Amino acid sequence: MQRLPGTNRIQVELPGIDNPQRVRKLLSGAAKLEFCEVYEPQEVGPSLDAFSAYLTQQDLKSKVSDLDKKIAANDSTKGNDLAAQLSKTSSDSSSVDSTGLTGAFSRLFIPVQGGFAVRSKDTSAVNRILQSPEVSNLFPSDLSFVYDVKPFMNTTTNEELVSMYMVKDLGNAPLEGDVITNARQDYDPTTGRPDVSMQMNANGARKWRALTGANVGQRVAILLDNYVYSAPNVNQEISGGNSSISGSFTVEEALDLANVLKAGKLPAPTNIIEEAVVGASVGTEAVRAGVISSLVGLLSVLIFVLIYYSRAGWIANIALIVNLILLLGVMASFGATLTLPGIAGMVLSVGMSVDANVLIYERVKEELNEGKSFAEAIKNGFKFAMPSIIDSNVTTLITGIILFIFGTGLVLGFATTLLIGIFTSLFCAIFISRLIFDYYIRKGKTVNFFTAWTDKLFKDTNIDFVTKRKVFYSISAAIIIAGAISIGIRGFGLGVDFKGGRTYVAKFEKTVSTNDVRDAISKGLDGANAEVKTFGGFDQVKITTAYEIDNVVPEVERDIEAKVEAAVANVNGNKGIVVSSSKVGPTIANDTIWSSLKAIFYSLLITGLYIFIRFRSLAFSFGAVVALFHDVLVILGIFSIFNGILPFSLDVDQAFVGAVLTLMGYSMNDTVVVFDRVREYLNDKKKANESLQTVINNALNSTLSRTAVTGIATLLVLLILLIFGGETIRGFIFAMFLGVIVGTYSSLYIAAPIVVDAMQRSLTKERASGLEAAEVAVAGKKK
Repeated sequence: MQRLPGTNRIQVELPGIDNPQRVRKLLSGAAKLEFCEVYEPQEVGPSLDAFSAYLTQQDLKSKVSDLDKKIAANDSTKGNDLAAQLSKTSSDSSSVDSTGLTGAFSRLFIPVQGGFAVRSKDTSAVNRILQSPEVSNLFPSDLSFVYDVKPFMNTTTNEELVSMYMVKDLGNAPLEGDVITNARQDYDPTTGRPDVSMQMNANGARKWRALTGANVGQRVAILLDNYVYSAPNVNQEISGGNSSISGSFTVEEALDLANVLKAGKLPAPTNIIEEAVVGASVGTEAVRAGVISSLVGLLSVLIFVLIYYSRAGWIANIALIVNLILLLGVMASFGATLTLPGIAGMVLSVGMSVDANVLIYERVKEELNEGKSFAEAIKNGFKFAMPSIIDSNVTTLITGIILFIFGTGLVLGFATTLLIGIFTSLFCAIFISRLIFDYYIRKGKTVNFFTAWTDKLFKDTNIDFVTKRKVFYSISAAIIIAGAISIGIRGFGLGVDFKGGRTYVAKFEKTVSTNDVRDAISKGLDGANAEVKTFGGFDQVKITTAYEIDNVVPEVERDIEAKVEAAVANVNGNKGIVVSSSKVGPTIANDTIWSSLKAIFYSLLITGLYIFIRFRSLAFSFGAVVALFHDVLVILGIFSIFNGILPFSLDVDQAFVGAVLTLMGYSMNDTVVVFDRVREYLNDKKKANESLQTVINNALNSTLSRTAVTGIATLLVLLILLIFGGETIRGFIFAMFLGVIVGTYSSLYIAAPIVVDAMQRSLTKERASGLEAAEVAVAGKKK
């Protein structure tokens, strides 16, 4: 359990729970215990009569309205038949049953011993009626209607009923739970059933004695969170402060109640505004998918590095394995839970940690190609790669911190692992690798950084990135415009994080039609709209609905869950079960939207400021921020265009925002490495006579090997996660997979060319102002 920073919310994670309803009940209760006097029906007879008359009147109005519609729809020759129906309706509504109350009343309120009961399915309608001003004014101001905590079955009609009580001074009871000093699960000595024994302090004992003494022969209701647990008749005054709550409890229910009473009353009631329930089978599959993706992803990176860097690849691989061990050790020491998003973050951090090794290795290769000794090449390689390593990791760190601050759930787990991975990967790449290289140097040995096919790869490349920049500007503009049109016409598939609602994942025995499931769900939820999408396979669907999302009553949650389970149990002969569910209330949906927007804004602002401070140039900062905007817009457009086309969810939710922020970090990482080399070349006096376009082209070509190797290693990991990582994170990983491609493209064809344009405009202005100054000086001499 942890408190979410800056909010009045707590997050509770309970692995291994097999009874979600029990957890909801425990969490949503405020443990407000009250002992209230009970109004007997005969005490409020006139109020009940007036209420009965009101119901009769409303019933007649409703039926007359229905008959008016029928009269309008029929010709005048049938008027006599309809008049007879109206006469019958009037007599039926005003008829008196055996209790002395009209039929309109008894249809909703069923007489039981000591009062009334209502059908469980009618409680929402009854609540609306009782809470209306017209009805509440009919009863004493201190009277409140409350339900029994446990429904029962009417054996005659086979309907589920729940008893209703009329209690006095609810919320201002003569005795409350703050006087309870201890509570424990016990057994009723008379019936042998489980009950809860309570002990009160001296003040409570005195009040309890007064309350029971004043109500001998009458009932006193014992309520917890506005539900009646017991309403026994008081036979005599009770002294000593010891009492018990009895009812049709199971041992488990009695234990829960005793624990709640011992914990005491919360200062405010709690509402469950977001929840996620994952079935045991889904959890097992997720863990299996996470382990497989981790192993395969790690193995693919190790093989790739080994193939590309030959013997030096072994050193990089040792550093990567040590990094993984350190990452797991740090997470264990912090008590972090290893979830599927955490596994994804861990595997991705391994893929991205290759970047530091690649930066060092590419620098070492350049030094070796210049004819330097192995020892000097290693020394210079680490030295010259350090600025790029620091800059790229700081930008990724900024993204990770923002994800950690604003993220929850999947995003938070991913951010935690990513942040830890940044530090462990840096340590391993800089120190572990250097220790091994120093060992070889002391032994007088060398390490090969090339294989037969990588020796010439990316060597002496001379791609003109800058001259054709307008072509690539046009390509990017076309993609962004197509995306904007799609967003305007089709919009996005908004996830439940952003719009609020309930989501259920249902698995069927055979391939199922989403239209058939939608019809079944709509019918089961009283005609409510539901969105149904294929999820992970054609025998599995994700169901999203906003039905009763504002209602936080636990019983309503249970009722909706039962309706959904019943709807998917048999869809045209195809049996299905709900394997996981989640709920996001409107409050947290709005908060998620704002936190996501703030996260993106702060990420752009802070990274832009960092680039400006680090490179001391508006041109570099402007190029980096424009490239980030470009990446975000392209990804948004692709998600809108392909939503509903690809066989997995492309919902825009908080996980998507996390992916966008992560790819922004990756893109900035890539861009910063290029900018570092551009800055180095611009400051090189040997290149002083070269044009700006030539300098930047050379810088881009010199970093092309690093860009390609890091991109391929990261894409390998993401591809493995996309295939084996499971449906839960597939949309998230797909966004990142696209982001790596788009980010690599933008660092080469957007960010650097924009720096060229910005610097050329700046130089043009400087020349223009210089010419103006020269003209003024000449004019002054002439005078």
